Amino acid sequence: MSDAPVILGGGPAGASAAIRLARAGLSPLVIERDAGPRHKVCGEFLSIEAQAVLAHLGLDLDALGASRMTRVRLVHGRRVAESALPFIARGLTRRTMDEALLAAAVAAGARIERGVAVRSVGDRRLTLDGGREIDAPRLLLASGKHDVRGVRRDPAGTMADLVGFKAYWRLPPAETAALDGHIEIVLFDGGYAGLQLVEDGIANLCLLATQARLAAAGGWEGLRDGLVAECPHLARRLGDGRELLDRALAISNVPYGYLHRPRAEDPDWIWRAGDQLAVIPSFSGDGMSIAMATGLAAADALIAGTGPAAHHAARAAELAPQLALADRLHRLSRIAPLHGPAVAVARAVPGVLRAVARATRVPEAALPL
Repeated sequence: MSDAPVILGGGPAGASAAIRLARAGLSPLVIERDAGPRHKVCGEFLSIEAQAVLAHLGLDLDALGASRMTRVRLVHGRRVAESALPFIARGLTRRTMDEALLAAAVAAGARIERGVAVRSVGDRRLTLDGGREIDAPRLLLASGKHDVRGVRRDPAGTMADLVGFKAYWRLPPAETAALDGHIEIVLFDGGYAGLQLVEDGIANLCLLATQARLAAAGGWEGLRDGLVAECPHLARRLGDGRELLDRALAISNVPYGYLHRPRAEDPDWIWRAGDQLAVIPSFSGDGMSIAMATGLAAADALIAGTGPAAHHAARAAELAPQLALADRLHRLSRIAPLHGPAVAVARAVPGVLRAVARATRVPEAALPL
C-alpha cells in the first residue's frame, strides 16, 4: 500500500493542496472527474485574499487575462446603488484558473488521474468507475459541490433549496464598457444574480434562484426572460447581447451555510477542504479564497501529522463568524420586501456595501501562506 496522500477533486481546493503537498515532496495523487478543461457554475470573482493565494501558488493573473473590478453595484428593478470595493478584485473563468492550478500541481510533482469518477469512499479505499479500487491511507476530500457516497455532507440547517445557473454573454460594446470595472448584484424575488466581466471581455451572468421560482418560470429560459422583463438594468445589459454557451450550466442542492465541525464518527484519515468543509453564500465573493485556503491548511495538517479532528476544529473556529454573517445576510436577501429598502440604504450610505464586502472576507489568519 502506497503512503502517498490521495486528493479527491482537482478544483481550487484540491489543486492548491496538491501543490503544497508536492512541494513538500509527498507526491500526492489527484483524482479528478473531468477529463479536460470545463466551465463550472461559479461567479468567478477573485477577492484580494484569493489573489494572494494564487500569487503564492505561482499563478500570474495578468498573464491569464483576468479582468479588474474596483466598484460594486446593487440593483433591484430600476434602483441602483454603487460603491467602491475595499480592494481591487479580479475576474477569471474557472476553466482557465483550474487548468492553471492543475498544471502548477503537475509541475511541482503531483500525479493526476483525469476523467475518473469516485463512486464511494470506504475504509481507506476509494471505489472508482467500473469497480476499480485504490488505496487511500490519507485522503484529502476536496470534491467541491459534489458529494460522494460514504462521506456526504449533512445539509441540516442549510439553504439547500436553491438552483445555481451560469451563462456567458458577449455584450454590446457600450454595455461592456459600462460594466467594466464593476461587479453588479441584482436582487429579485426568489434569488439574486451577479454580473461581471472575465477574460476577453466576456460577461459572466451567475445566479441563484429558489426551486419554486425556477418551477414557476418553467426552466432557465423562462427564468432568464422573466428577470430581464422585471429588471430594466439587466434588460439594458443583456438585451442586444449574445448568450455564448449552448445552454446555461446548472447545479442544485448546494448546502449554503454548511460548516463541517468535528464529530466522534469522523474517520481519522480524511481531511476536508473547500466546499466539503464550508460553503459560504456566493454573494460574498469569497468562496474561492476559502476553497484554496482550506486546501492549503488541510495539506499543512497532513504534512505536520495533525489529525482531521484538530484540523476541522481549527478551520471551523476561523470561518464560523464569517459564515454566520454571510448566512444571515443571505437569509435576509430572500425576503423580497427588503430588496427595495436595501438598495435605498446602500444609495444613501454607500459605505454600507463596502463594509459588507470587508466583513465577509476570509480572516487573514486563515490564509496559510
